[in-house]
Amino acid sequence: MRTTPSFPHPFPSPDPIPSDRTGLPVALRARLEAAAGSPATVTFIAGDPGGDGYRTETVPRAVLHDDARRLGATLDALGAGPGVSVALVGPTSRALVTAIEATWLVGATVLVLPLPMRLGSLEAFVSQTRARVRHAGAAVVLVDDALAELFTPVPGDPPVRRLGAVLADASGRRPDHCPTARPDPERLAVLQYTSGSTADPKGVMIPERCLLANLDAMAERAALEPGRDRIVSWLPLYHDMGLVGLFGGALFTGTDLVLAGPQDFLAAPARWLSWMSELGGTITAGPNFAYALATRALRRSGRLDLRRWRIALNGAEPIDPDAFATFLTAAAPAGMDPAAAFCAYGMAEATLAVTFPEPGSGMAVDAVRRPVLERDRYAAPADPTEPTTRRLPRLGRPLAGLEVRVVEPATGQWRRDREVGEVEIRGTSVTPGYLHDPATTAATFRDGWLRTGDLGYLVDGELVLCGRLKDVIIVGGRNIYPEDVERAVAGVDGIRAGNVIAFGTAGRRGREAVVVVAETRHDDPADLHDAVVRRVVDAVGVPPAEVVFVRPGTLPKTSSGKLQRSLCRSRYEQSVLEAVR
Repeated sequence: MRTTPSFPHPFPSPDPIPSDRTGLPVALRARLEAAAGSPATVTFIAGDPGGDGYRTETVPRAVLHDDARRLGATLDALGAGPGVSVALVGPTSRALVTAIEATWLVGATVLVLPLPMRLGSLEAFVSQTRARVRHAGAAVVLVDDALAELFTPVPGDPPVRRLGAVLADASGRRPDHCPTARPDPERLAVLQYTSGSTADPKGVMIPERCLLANLDAMAERAALEPGRDRIVSWLPLYHDMGLVGLFGGALFTGTDLVLAGPQDFLAAPARWLSWMSELGGTITAGPNFAYALATRALRRSGRLDLRRWRIALNGAEPIDPDAFATFLTAAAPAGMDPAAAFCAYGMAEATLAVTFPEPGSGMAVDAVRRPVLERDRYAAPADPTEPTTRRLPRLGRPLAGLEVRVVEPATGQWRRDREVGEVEIRGTSVTPGYLHDPATTAATFRDGWLRTGDLGYLVDGELVLCGRLKDVIIVGGRNIYPEDVERAVAGVDGIRAGNVIAFGTAGRRGREAVVVVAETRHDDPADLHDAVVRRVVDAVGVPPAEVVFVRPGTLPKTSSGKLQRSLCRSRYEQSVLEAVR
C-alpha cells in the first residue's frame, strides 16, 4: 500500500492566501486537466545539426494530455504513485514532456535528472545519476532510448525502463485508466537536486502547494494571458527555471509553448531569436550569458520581427547590466521594446521565483559608490558616470505570498534600506527542506526564514544583489566581489566571455589574495596576462596574486551552466588545473 511520506517542516506551513490568487486548494490533476481543455498547443523544436535551421512539430495540448493519461496508467502498473518518485533521464522531447505530466497525474514526484555536460564526463554522470536516484528512492527510472545503454542496473538500483518502450505500452491503454490521485497539498510534486556554485548537490523538496503558489504568483505578476502570450524556452527541464518557470507556467495555465533543448540554442544562438520572430514568441528567459551570445548572433541574423516580445527574463546567474543593455540596443532595430527587459531573482529553495519587476518597466539599475560598498557594506547612491561607480540591476519586489528581508549574517539583525546583508525569504512557495537531510534543513532556516547565502540590500521595496556570502574576497578590510573581477576580465580580448572565475585564497602572511582563472584560445598567454592584471586593477584597485589560463571547456560548471567557484578554488589549491602555458 502506498503512503505519502511525512516530511518534517522547519516551520509550520503558511496559511494559504485566497485560492483565486494562488490556487493552493486546487488539486494538481484538476489544474492540469483544466489547462488541457484550452486550445493551447506545444511546438517541439529540433535543431538542424548542420546549420541555424530547425524543424517543428506542433501538438494540441489536449492530445499531449491524453498521452500523459495513458502513460499514467502504465506508470501505475510500474509502481509509481503518491509517496514515490519517478526519475526521468533524457533530452527535451515530446516523450519527456509526456512523462513529466504523467508522473504528476498519478501523484508521484517528478525527478528530472541532468544530462552529461561533456563526453569525457560519462562515468561521473552515471555515478551522480545513480546516487541521486537512490537518494530519492525512485520507484522507476525512465531513460531516453539513446542513453539507455549507459544505465546497466546493479544491485540496489530501481527498475530501469526505456522511455520509448514504456510509451509504446501506454499507447494501447485508455486515458481514463489513469488513476486519480487524491488532493494533497503536502505531497511532493518536484524533487530538485541543486548543485549551486558553493555547495554539493542537495534534494530540494517542492510540495504541490509550493509549486502551485509559485506558478500562480508568477502568472499574476507577469500578467500572463493565455491566448495572447506564447512562451518560448530552450532551458533544460532538469533546471528549475526551465521546468517550473517556462514549461510549468505554460502547462498549468494553458498558454502556448515553444519548446527546444539547450543543445539547440548552444549550437546556434541565432535560433533563439528566430523562434521568437517566426513563431511569435512573447515571453522567454535565459541566464545572462545567453543574452551575450544572442547579441553576437544578432549581428549575423537576417530580418527579424521582435515586436511581440514583451518579457525577456534575465536570471539564474548574476546579471551584467551593461551586457544586457547591449543586447537590448542590438535588438531594437528588429522592433524589440527595451521595456521588455525583466531582471528577476529566484532559487530552487523558493520553488523558483522570489522577486519580479513590473512588466513593461524595463531594466532599472542602481548606481552605487564601489569604495563605500566594499568598505562599509552600504550602497551609497553615486553618479553613474564616475569610474568608481558599481551598477547593479534592481530585481523587483517579492511575489504574492513571499516576504524578503536583509539581515546581518551572523546575528540575524535586520538591516535598513541600502545596508548590505544576507537575503532571507519566507512564504507560500518556500521549500520545507532537503530530502533526508534534517541537519542541512535546520541550518538553512533561521526563525522560519530561509537563509539564501546571497548578499544584497533593499531600496524602495526592491531587491538588489551584490554577490554570494561565501564568495566575498576580503582584502585589506575591503569586500571584493568576484563578479566585479569576472566581468572586468571577460572584457579582455582573447578571454572567453562568461568563462572567468575569480576567488580568494590564502596569500602571503595568511592574508587573502585574488586569483583569476580564465578560459582562452590566445596564442600568447604572457601578453594576455598583463592585460588581465591591468583590467582587474582598473576595476577593483587590487592586482590579482595569480592569473591562470585554461583550455576552453575546462572550467567547472553545474549542470545548469553556473560557474563553480569553490570547486575551481579547490582544483587550484590542489594544483590540478590544466593551465595553458
